[in-house]
Amino acid sequence: MLGAGGAGLARGLRAVTQAWLRGSRGRSVVLARAAGPPGTGDSRRRAGPGPGGRGLSLSAAAVVEAAPRPVQPYLRLMRLDKPIGTWLLYLPCTWSIGLAAEPGCFPDWYMLSLFGTGAVLMRGAGCTINDMWDRDYDKKVTRTANRPIAAGDISTFRSFVFLGGQLTLALGVLLCLNYYSVALGAASLLLVITYPLMKRVTYWPQLALGLAFNWGALLGWSAVKGSCDPSVCLPLYFSGIMWTLIYDTIYAHQDKKDDALIGLKSTALWFREDTKQWLSGFSVAMVGALSLVGVSSEQTAPYYAALAAVGAHLARQIYTLDIHRPEDCWDKFTSNRTVGLIIFLGIVLGNLWKQKKTDETKKKIDYVIEN
Repeated sequence: MLGAGGAGLARGLRAVTQAWLRGSRGRSVVLARAAGPPGTGDSRRRAGPGPGGRGLSLSAAAVVEAAPRPVQPYLRLMRLDKPIGTWLLYLPCTWSIGLAAEPGCFPDWYMLSLFGTGAVLMRGAGCTINDMWDRDYDKKVTRTANRPIAAGDISTFRSFVFLGGQLTLALGVLLCLNYYSVALGAASLLLVITYPLMKRVTYWPQLALGLAFNWGALLGWSAVKGSCDPSVCLPLYFSGIMWTLIYDTIYAHQDKKDDALIGLKSTALWFREDTKQWLSGFSVAMVGALSLVGVSSEQTAPYYAALAAVGAHLARQIYTLDIHRPEDCWDKFTSNRTVGLIIFLGIVLGNLWKQKKTDETKKKIDYVIEN
């Protein structure tokens, strides 16, 4: 019996290893079914950027695959198998919450967890809205024909009911905040609903996505402080929008041929061969706005060191980008999670450094008084 169990375990390990290897190349069955050909995205048929980083995406996809069969279409509808979109929605919230922390203190962990829950729910709701709007487009494209609504796994009515459930849970999270933040958060719903339509009417749907996806830059600060400080929140919101224009334009280059055939629009189609110049301009604007945030919030050396690292990361990302290779666009797109995490780390360390500077200042004052 032990021998049989060992053989079964060995077979299981081989199966897991093979699945991991397939997933690491973007060819797992789950990812292929949810996102189409490897290295491609779905910029025009989602409320947020598409599939997640390879390690996390595989893990999330495995969890969805292990869920009960009747539940899986709903989990795929809210993109739980592709967490990068949730990361990109969540990270601007963490920046704002971190900046709102008291000098020398870590960010509010309760707020970070609350906003993390809200990011999962709102990203899922946005994707559901997106797929409801685009179900006819999805049916015409092989890569998206297996989406739950387009494939008929979930009816339009059931997806509407599911959307109501997600929004209800998200409202429950929102009601945990102060009244100012409740009103501010509710105001973002219009952006969430209308974003999927923008690709039909303008070449700048990525701008509409940026407006929606970075609302947390405003909401995080107000949730901690009770209201927004324009000198900090507005440049932070602007920097997030510039960041979205960078990563989602790169992402859109994967879909530009399909977009042109179907008649949808994107910044990738608008910028064409001038994409790198545009992305460079967005990067300068992003880092400049974040520098202004640092001045307004009295940030310290670790924060500005993080900005330098972000600038270098973006410069390399743009310089090495090949807009004609979907696989390269995919790699550059997913690397933006690292950009967001570097900024958050810089904010946290910069805030802790404030306490050190304050202590040193007090010691100098005491020394002057004593002498």
